[in-house]
Amino acid sequence: MCTLTRRHWLAQVAGLATVASTGVRAQGAVAPAAAPLTKPIPSSSERVPVVGLGSWITFNVGDDPVARAACAEVMRAFFAAGGALIDSSPMYGSSQGVIGEGLARNGRTTGVFAADKVWIGAGGRGPAQIEASRRLWGVPRFDLLQVHNLLAWEEHLPQLQAMKAAGRVRYVGITTSEGRRHREIESILAAQTIDFVQVTYNIVDREVEQRILPLARERGVAVLANRPFQEGALTRRLARHALPAWAAEIGCTSWAQVVLKFIVSHPAVTCAIPATSRVDHVRENLAAARGTMPDEAMRRRMAAHVASL
Repeated sequence: MCTLTRRHWLAQVAGLATVASTGVRAQGAVAPAAAPLTKPIPSSSERVPVVGLGSWITFNVGDDPVARAACAEVMRAFFAAGGALIDSSPMYGSSQGVIGEGLARNGRTTGVFAADKVWIGAGGRGPAQIEASRRLWGVPRFDLLQVHNLLAWEEHLPQLQAMKAAGRVRYVGITTSEGRRHREIESILAAQTIDFVQVTYNIVDREVEQRILPLARERGVAVLANRPFQEGALTRRLARHALPAWAAEIGCTSWAQVVLKFIVSHPAVTCAIPATSRVDHVRENLAAARGTMPDEAMRRRMAAHVASL
């Protein structure tokens, strides 16, 4: 089970140098980054960086060669900054193939934590969809397979668990987004053996703090936080306001970093998965996985400040 205190966070980052150019939305060369903070997957104790990479919308670029090359550069910057976990789904249009092309361009057949989903109404068609997804990624196997938005989970989840037992996937999980089907998520967390749950969580969408995050922590289930920026709506709204002085206390030079540090400092959250199509943004996001993390008092201060805007 993942437990997190301010002392634990500080111990993890002791001795790590602060990156001189944390606010990497600015142009110019970026100094080599210190390794990002990691958290353990409770079911195995394997550690993953606390900021990953989503692909919803941003990697759905079809066959546009310029856009696909730009996505590969985002992935290159992500890996260079110490990122590992990339999340996708058959629902995300061309995103899986774009990821596969990016992995090939970057010579990344290993070193990526490949997280994907099964998303099909007929349970019997799940294995074929998973195999098609794997071919698009070009990986030997997925690290994590999730039942997307609980679609036909009663059929898919036993199949994923059988794949895990056979060594064909390393972890299994379930997902939801935008506050949907939380009661069912709770029921599955309480009754099923899973490794991951993926939910929407950020500094304003906090419903999961009441029951789902505590239950995941109690059950030893890793948490992926999706929609950290509300597809950009949250950061655009916050950008109309000056960054508060206290942001410097936790090493933040942008609202995006404030939001990400709020998310990943929650004791139950394992990794946030912001999506982006820009190299400067992915570097900025990964910078939020370094330096001082907010303690509980700072988290309350952060949430209250954002709520007041």
